[in-house]
Amino acid sequence: MAANDNMILEMRGITKTFPGVKALQDVTLAVRRGEVHAICGENGAGKSTLMKVLSGVYPAGTYDGEIYFEGKLCEFKGTRDSEHLGIVIIHQELALSPYLSIAENIFLGNEKAKGGVIDWLATNREAAQLMARVGLTDSPDTKIQDIGVGKQQLVEIAKALSKQVKLLILDEPTAALNDEDSAHLLDLLRHLQGQGITSIIISHKLNEIKAIADSTTIIRDGQTVETLDMHGAEPVSEDRIIRGMVGRDLSNRYPEHTPKIGDEALRIEDWTVHHPVDRSRVVVDRASLDVRAGEIVGIAGLMGAGRTELAMSIFGRSYGTDITGKLFLKGREVSPPRNVKDAIKQGLAYATEDRKRYGLNLIEDIKTNIAASALGKLSRWGVMDEGREVKTAQGYRKDMNIKAPSVDVLTGKLSGGNQQKVVLSKWIFSDPDVLILDEPTRGIDVGAKYEIYQIINALADLGKAVIVISSELPELLGICDRVYAMSQGRITGQLPRGEASQESLMRFMTMEKEGASA
Repeated sequence: MAANDNMILEMRGITKTFPGVKALQDVTLAVRRGEVHAICGENGAGKSTLMKVLSGVYPAGTYDGEIYFEGKLCEFKGTRDSEHLGIVIIHQELALSPYLSIAENIFLGNEKAKGGVIDWLATNREAAQLMARVGLTDSPDTKIQDIGVGKQQLVEIAKALSKQVKLLILDEPTAALNDEDSAHLLDLLRHLQGQGITSIIISHKLNEIKAIADSTTIIRDGQTVETLDMHGAEPVSEDRIIRGMVGRDLSNRYPEHTPKIGDEALRIEDWTVHHPVDRSRVVVDRASLDVRAGEIVGIAGLMGAGRTELAMSIFGRSYGTDITGKLFLKGREVSPPRNVKDAIKQGLAYATEDRKRYGLNLIEDIKTNIAASALGKLSRWGVMDEGREVKTAQGYRKDMNIKAPSVDVLTGKLSGGNQQKVVLSKWIFSDPDVLILDEPTRGIDVGAKYEIYQIINALADLGKAVIVISSELPELLGICDRVYAMSQGRITGQLPRGEASQESLMRFMTMEKEGASA
């Protein structure tokens, strides 16, 4: 059957099987020329797998079905084949070399050379032209390690433009970006659309999908559910997309919870932290806050406000130098923990915002990761009791609803939501009194988020004191009993749940340093 001329891409009957798992089953996808096409679905639904099939990461012969690009049947043996036709994918984990310059990264594998010698003049000149197209004003000589993740995304897009891209695929492009960088990226996609470039965007951020997408295809459990026209006669609401993703109405995105708040679990006073390299720079400035047993306390703040630095400095001086201030646990002043081991011993736990890099060992299995924070509970005389390790992990797999056939599965093979459940299991196993969760639902779909919220509520009901750092203000307002705001390293205010709103928190979050009050 011939392909539709109006469609730049058609994928028909795509089925992809891994050992013991059917990741995709008879998936269809049709993308119109020049549109921004969103793909939605829960973690593990098969979105990224489908894009890897399209781009040749999973080559022809490893899947069933047909791919038509610009009306022609295609069988890609690898990414070079798809890129040769103008299909370029930007993965969630950016594929840039931190020690090379922007220009070197843009043309890596596609070097500007004459007679086997790189023409640096042409490389930097053409890199500057591509950078201008994506709004990057840095020097082409700038090292990747010296620019933020928002600019790194723009380098990846410039790299795609160097390959004469016709179809640009972005997998969770704004997951690690702040609001300003996210807005800039969406503006860039609109600009590229005006130049005739078609885009496919995979995202969990439904507000962004509503803002940017012309069509949205929903995938659930490896199958196509439907494709929605975002500019049709009936407006497509976020709830409508959610219903397609999870297969049911999610009338309340935050579970009901009645707190049972007890005695003070943790308090800091005049907590000050200096930058680990530039010791003259104050990153956390005389911060004071407290959290009680059974209470969920949020910390709101813009990027660079010092939220993560505050949490890490409390957790065994994991960040910063010249740390001063008082720390109280259960109402009694104690010496701040000297290291992570000491922090765990004192009843503290910290689940990092970057679970893939710092929270998990992705090449180890579920049971090894869960045991990691409290090996002493599962060993005698330094020898691990493997039977107890398996039994413990199986208990968490069941209680936390970790979707995996066994606890021997590598954590790197799990979806983002299930990886986060392993991180939480690891820290719950250490039996902390105070649990700090840094961006606990970043990059996780709405269905998995709801499960994480239920876990947080259950922890509070067990008498744990929970601190949640989040860039999503609706999330903090939906699950926290109180919310602190930070700006430029200072606590600028706190509000109980009943008095907090996005507007009131944003006022505190944007307060200038001289006007701040602890």
